[in-house]
Amino acid sequence: MASVTYRNVFKRFGDVSVIHDLNIDIADGEFLVFVGPSGCGKSTSLRMLAGLEEVTDGEILIGDRVVNNVAPKDRDIAMVFQSYALYPHMTVYDNMAFGLKLRRTPKQIIDERVRDTAKSLDIAHLLDRRPRQLSGGQRQRVALGRAIVREPQVFLLDEPLSNLDAKLRVEARAFISRLHQRLGTTFIYVTHDQTEAMTMGTRIAVLSGGFLQQIDSPSKLYSYPDNIFVAGFIGSPSMNFFNSKVVQQDGSLMIDADMFAIPAPPDREHLLRDYVGKSVVLGVRPEDMHHPNYQPAGIKPAHIEALVDVIELMGNEKIVYLSFESGTNQTFLARLDPRSDVHLGGRTGISINLDNVHIFDAETEVVIRDNPAPDPNAYRISKATRNVGPH
Repeated sequence: MASVTYRNVFKRFGDVSVIHDLNIDIADGEFLVFVGPSGCGKSTSLRMLAGLEEVTDGEILIGDRVVNNVAPKDRDIAMVFQSYALYPHMTVYDNMAFGLKLRRTPKQIIDERVRDTAKSLDIAHLLDRRPRQLSGGQRQRVALGRAIVREPQVFLLDEPLSNLDAKLRVEARAFISRLHQRLGTTFIYVTHDQTEAMTMGTRIAVLSGGFLQQIDSPSKLYSYPDNIFVAGFIGSPSMNFFNSKVVQQDGSLMIDADMFAIPAPPDREHLLRDYVGKSVVLGVRPEDMHHPNYQPAGIKPAHIEALVDVIELMGNEKIVYLSFESGTNQTFLARLDPRSDVHLGGRTGISINLDNVHIFDAETEVVIRDNPAPDPNAYRISKATRNVGPH
C-alpha cells in the first residue's frame, strides 16, 4: 500500500491545456474519487498516474518515489478499465493469471492467488469460461480479480461500472466499497456519476475544465460547496439557483429574487451587509423545499408560492417541477413528501429551509460564508478558473 501525490501537475496536448496545476495528497488506504463532466480531465489525471500519459509539468509520487519517468509496469499499480479489457481467447483463470505470468511468478503462487481471489469475488465457478460466456457483472468481477491478484500498492478504476445496467450498478457499487474495506489498499476511482462518487469515496475531487474545484468528504461537498459549479454538480436533482440581490427592508436584510424574497439567514447577516444592493445567487436544494403541511420540525422556514408544472411520484417522494407567474423563464424543483397535496396546473405553497440555503457572489461564483474548517487540500477557485454560471 502507498500514498499518492499530485504536485503542481500540468498536462498539455500541444497548445491545449487539459490539467492546470493539480495538487492532491491521497493518503495510504484512502478511496478517492475523481468526478466531473466529460472532458474535465479526470481520466487524464488517472492515466498520468498509471503512466499511460506523460506529465507535461510537475510531479506524481507513489509513496516517496517520483514516478514521472517510471514505466507503467514498474509502478506497482493495477488498473481496471471501462471496457474491462479482457482477452477474449483466454479463460477467466488465464485472464486473471496473465499479469502474474508476465512477472514470472511461480505457478503455485499464481494458482493460489487466482483461486483465492476468485472465491472471494464469487466467480470460482467461472474460471474455465471465456469472457463471451459471462454477463456484464461477471466480466467486471473478473477485471477486478485480475487487478487484485497482483497485490498492487494502488488500484486505479476508470469508470468500471458504465457498461452495467442500473440494478447491477447499485450492486457493484456496494461490492467495490466492501472490497476496498477488506483490502485496505489505496483506491482511485474515476466517474462522471456523482451518485457513484457520493456513495463510494472517502473523499471526492471535483474537476471542471481541468481545474480542481474542491476536494473534501462527500458530506462536506454536499453541505458546504465552495462555488456554484460544485453546488450544482453534487446532489441529485441539482440545486436550484436564483439570481438575486441583497436588499435592506425595514431594517432587515432580505434576499430578493424578483419573484419572491426571503430573509437573509441569521448566521450570514454579518457577511451579507457588505452585499447590500449587490447581485448574489441564491442556491436551494430541492430537498430543502417542503410542502407547508409536511415541513420538518425545528426548521426556520421562508414561505413562497409557485405554479405546479410537472409531478413525478417516486413512491417515497414527489419530485415537483415549479414555476412562478406565466411568462417567466425561472423553473425549479422540489422534493416533497408523497402525501403533499399538489395538483398539476395549480398553485402550492413552498417552505424553504433558511438554515440550508447557499448564497454565492454573483461575480466570482464563490460561496459567501465563514470558512467551516475546510479540508487542508481544498482548492478555492478564483474568477479566472470558473466556467459554469447560474442555471
